[in-house]
Amino acid sequence: MAVKGAVTGWKGLNYDFSNWFGRTFWGVDNSKLATNETIFSVISRLSNTLSALPIKLHQNYDVIMDHQAADVLINDPNPNMSSFDLLNKLEVARNENGNGYAVIIRNIRMQPEALIPLDSSYVTPFINLDDESLWYKVISATKTHYVHNMNMIHVKHITGTSRWAGISPLDVLKNTLEYDKAVQEFSLSEMKKKESFILEYAANVDEEKRKLIIADFKRFYAENGGILFKEPGVDVKEIEKKYFASDTLASERITRSRVANVFNVPVSFLNDTEGGSFGSNEQQMIQFVNMTLLPIVRQYEHEFNRKLLTRAERLKGFYFKFNLGGLLRGDTAARTQFYQAMLRSGGMKPDEVRRLEDLPPLGGKANELWISGDLYPIELDPTLRKGGEKSGKEPKE
Repeated sequence: MAVKGAVTGWKGLNYDFSNWFGRTFWGVDNSKLATNETIFSVISRLSNTLSALPIKLHQNYDVIMDHQAADVLINDPNPNMSSFDLLNKLEVARNENGNGYAVIIRNIRMQPEALIPLDSSYVTPFINLDDESLWYKVISATKTHYVHNMNMIHVKHITGTSRWAGISPLDVLKNTLEYDKAVQEFSLSEMKKKESFILEYAANVDEEKRKLIIADFKRFYAENGGILFKEPGVDVKEIEKKYFASDTLASERITRSRVANVFNVPVSFLNDTEGGSFGSNEQQMIQFVNMTLLPIVRQYEHEFNRKLLTRAERLKGFYFKFNLGGLLRGDTAARTQFYQAMLRSGGMKPDEVRRLEDLPPLGGKANELWISGDLYPIELDPTLRKGGEKSGKEPKE
């Protein structure tokens, strides 16, 4: 039987999403974020970087401010969080569980009214066999809800042709994390062990003297040092521990490398300096933006464009866009060289440069394109160039 209807409000006859914020339905949180430093580090970097990127609604390169969907996404996704919080939660869920979900609440005009992030553990995508459309089954504390794909923001890791849900990176790293945990537990248990000794004494030591030797050594061990009288025929040897710090460091380096590979980030982002071959921080950021952030950002943009904008708006040139330029601006010297080249070639206005540097625009001539006086269009008559009136009139020798 076909599933009819979709979520169109905070509360209704068959649904209630008003109390879904931060809920763990069965009282169990098995997140590895709180128990693994490397996983926490890489997911924090990805989620914080994405949610800190400026996002705007554009129409043919012009920024649009007065728009219902843009206001909801950029300023007020729901009464309990900001846009930063919403994007951060979606990206954390995407990297932790493979999928990040947010249900779209619409008003009576079918315009987006709120975006509510959902716990990925209780959302299952499926195909309705009657019309081959994608739906989402959402299990709450009291009942089951069904949401059409146009009312669900779904960002995910890679999928295959046979699945709609993304693959969890932590499932891919399961063996690596178990190995790393085993090494840490072994190292911790070895370090917690008390010092062990072999107490040797000659065979001719009588029972009474042996008790005195053992009692004296117990006192020495209990006091964690002090004076121990070594009698003739008595030898004390320490049992060497099997813990090697180098083994732990090697294991941590392997874990960082594998985590970086799975999350597709430079291993230097996890504070591993081995294998770094970048000539500058700018080159490193270029690789991070192009290979890691760009595919993630494009997925979010496509979801927002498809599900928060109407087809008529898209045909008019409306689109959401994250600004990645700030991550590629480089240091002061690199930015200065770039700005000079763009200003002299008429590529940017002085006011546009000031905005990028968080300075107030001046207006007037600063809002016009300028071009260097030593540059001319190729088709320009040479006689019209500066000093061109003398062209062809040079004295012949």
